[in-house]
Amino acid sequence: MLDPDIKQQLAAYLERVQEPFEIVATLDADAKSTELRELLEEIAAIRADKIALRTDGRDTRVPSFTLARPGSGTQLRFAAIPLGHEFTSLILALLWTGGHPPKVEPEVIEQIKALDTDLDFEVYMSLSCHNCPDVVQALSLMSIHNPRVKTTIIDGGLFQGEIKARDIMGVPTVFQGGQLFHSGRITLEEILQKVDTGAARRDAQKLSAKDPFEVLVVGGGPAGAAAAIYAARKGIRTGIVSERFGGQVNDTLDIANYPGISHTTGPEYASALERHVRDYGVDLITAQSVAELVPAAQPGGLITVKLGNGGTLHSRSVILATGARWRNVGVPGEDEYRTKGVAYCPSCDGPLFKGKDVAVIGGGNSGVEAAIDLAGVVNHVTVLEFLPEMKADAVLIKKLKSLPNVTIHTNAQTTEITGDGGKVSGLRFKHRGDGTDARVDLEGVFVQIGLVPNTEWLGSTVARSKFGEIEVNARGETNVPGVFAAGDCTTVPYKQIVVAAGAGATAALSAFDYLIRTPMPHMAHQREEAAMV
Repeated sequence: MLDPDIKQQLAAYLERVQEPFEIVATLDADAKSTELRELLEEIAAIRADKIALRTDGRDTRVPSFTLARPGSGTQLRFAAIPLGHEFTSLILALLWTGGHPPKVEPEVIEQIKALDTDLDFEVYMSLSCHNCPDVVQALSLMSIHNPRVKTTIIDGGLFQGEIKARDIMGVPTVFQGGQLFHSGRITLEEILQKVDTGAARRDAQKLSAKDPFEVLVVGGGPAGAAAAIYAARKGIRTGIVSERFGGQVNDTLDIANYPGISHTTGPEYASALERHVRDYGVDLITAQSVAELVPAAQPGGLITVKLGNGGTLHSRSVILATGARWRNVGVPGEDEYRTKGVAYCPSCDGPLFKGKDVAVIGGGNSGVEAAIDLAGVVNHVTVLEFLPEMKADAVLIKKLKSLPNVTIHTNAQTTEITGDGGKVSGLRFKHRGDGTDARVDLEGVFVQIGLVPNTEWLGSTVARSKFGEIEVNARGETNVPGVFAAGDCTTVPYKQIVVAAGAGATAALSAFDYLIRTPMPHMAHQREEAAMV
């Protein structure tokens, strides 16, 4: 089943298994069970001294398998044939079950072990979803390290009946105790914050006790990572605070235009950024939202960043690199049917609409690429572009028009996404040329109409454009002394990874120049400033 090269790589990984464990499979005589049996037999044969395979499982989902060390009480189950994007999740689950330590901070593992509540997670994923592995791996780790945490990983493509019964229209989707827990990407730290009620208070106290930084970067995307690397290379105390390291890069399937890297994926690039940042000893603070920026009382003094959990961080300079998020179309039905047919990631959620009719709102590169991708999976794609002409590159438009199951409407204004109360059933739009209305019956709507900067939290503290972008000059300086900005949240044109990374480097160099040219107030004054906020 596995080709020789992959099998050889897997054997190298499994050499790290330290403790014996069992794979217990629940199988039938169908093709999928046969496929899973072959995969598990190959895995067990590689480390027969440590891995025992049993096929007498009695799970209600077929095919499926569990991983557990005898006597450990751990409850990790795969109702899936974890290949594709989830093959890495399978390898890690095997290693962790076999006693290989995860690359997670020790305090996080201790927090998992200390959970004293019974939790029963079911995570629905698709093998083509590049956002799903992080969620799968986080919940797998929790169940391996705490027997009170049960995790079942379910391939939505394999168990379509459950997808339909639970009206799941987007992955990853997590249920806990039979109730919806979260839809979309979520980190291990964020999961722990939701289930560990005392975590936010403890985090706030710990973060507020940190010594002031010389450069504090807000945001962990390409701009923020580049800024942190360039600042840390100057030998100054540098920190990053972000909700999700990597930012929107994590939601990008393919990156093929970054100089020097012919091809990579968004998650792979985000992981590389994090490794690079950590190599320079940057204090990386993740799973934390920002709530307010308080400028220094005098140039060179301490700027305060207030966090959503009530904690505070202080720094002599701050680089804002909060990035942007998908723009909502802003019509009735969009919020109501989000994850119930309204989606924003075609590569993640496309397989859930196999054989169905869908629409793509947006005729730029991202919209046309999404439509081309979806056309190979769904029954029919309707593309709606607001302007009289498509905005995408000519080569993409030519490809789109060559597809037999695509209909294009230009000069079309989406007016409503309709549904039956549980999921999407159609879309209404207006022909802008003559004002006539039209309706399309469908089951999915993919919104691809650009980005909105994540800057609302700044209020009027920092000057922003009418679009909400932070106004910066060529040096990345804002109108507030000591505060710089970079990337998609700014007025810099061309929202591209390479542009953001370059802007991050510029902002860091400007921040360093500001620090060496701006006298630092007396420490007593700084302590007074910090105490006041």
